[in-house]
Amino acid sequence: MSSDYLAGDSPAPRSATPEQTFSEAEVEQAIRSGIERYFDDCRGRIPAFIDRHFHYPGAFATNRIALGWDMLRAPINLLWAPVYALACLLKILVPQRSALRWLHKVANRVPAGLTTQVQQHISHLILVELLNNGREKPLLESYLIEELEAVYERHNCEPVDHQQFKTLIEPLVADTLSQYRVTRTASADITNSITCTVLGAFAFQKFTPGGIGLGVMLASVLAKTLAARDFILGETIGGWYYSVFPPEPSALTTASVMLAVMAALAAFAALSGMIFDPIQAALGLHRRRLHKLLDHLQRDVTLSTQSSFRPKDQFIARVLDTFDMIKAGLL
Repeated sequence: MSSDYLAGDSPAPRSATPEQTFSEAEVEQAIRSGIERYFDDCRGRIPAFIDRHFHYPGAFATNRIALGWDMLRAPINLLWAPVYALACLLKILVPQRSALRWLHKVANRVPAGLTTQVQQHISHLILVELLNNGREKPLLESYLIEELEAVYERHNCEPVDHQQFKTLIEPLVADTLSQYRVTRTASADITNSITCTVLGAFAFQKFTPGGIGLGVMLASVLAKTLAARDFILGETIGGWYYSVFPPEPSALTTASVMLAVMAALAAFAALSGMIFDPIQAALGLHRRRLHKLLDHLQRDVTLSTQSSFRPKDQFIARVLDTFDMIKAGLL
């Protein structure tokens, strides 16, 4: 965040006196000091924030909001995940400057899914409690204005333009919180992948890295059970026969079981934060994620750049989704 942007529309003229130049250096130092002091205070609020909202009993209050429309949004997000995984894969494989750059642009417009009420609630908590310490007015603006007004008063300059702070800061905060919301969906997807892997290992002694793979496995079990029941020599002999020559489930059976499994996993994902938020808090994942959010936001505000906060959770989740589709034979 340069002093030229905050103190005026253009840099100081070349004929500026040494006193004016020194004043600009003071302004730069005041900006840096205000930004550092603000973000240090934000980092100091992280432990209490995590204790209130991600440990018990706060985790229940944070995630019980999912008992509502989120129970419908979660299945849609889970079903949409393979489409988003393909879009992410296209963005990696198709260069922006190639002849197929239009395909890259289309893939870039594919949304990650629907924003859930839990995501909106946590974003609001971060904005109000972590970034603004419970105040309605943006707190960073107050820190910067306090530092700059002290400098301006010493040099009898014009008052600080408050609107310029809002114009610069608000889009950065909004985009950073949007990226943080994506991590909630990604965390739920990763949780589902782990759950499916554990279920497949214990129930079928198979590697099922996602809802698609688990659905295909259950469809095969269902097809075998139905075929054994209708076997001409009886169900017992039919079970032995089809254990050696397993029947191929129909496309309708596979699709139906897959949808049922993914809907059940999505319902679980909507409420999984009650279980996994305290675990992530105990492992320090929430703390690292919030520190990273503040680090990137501080750098963007200091350098006047676009939002650079891009958590890796969503990429891990998409890799798992892609691997699940490959394992199930859909790619």
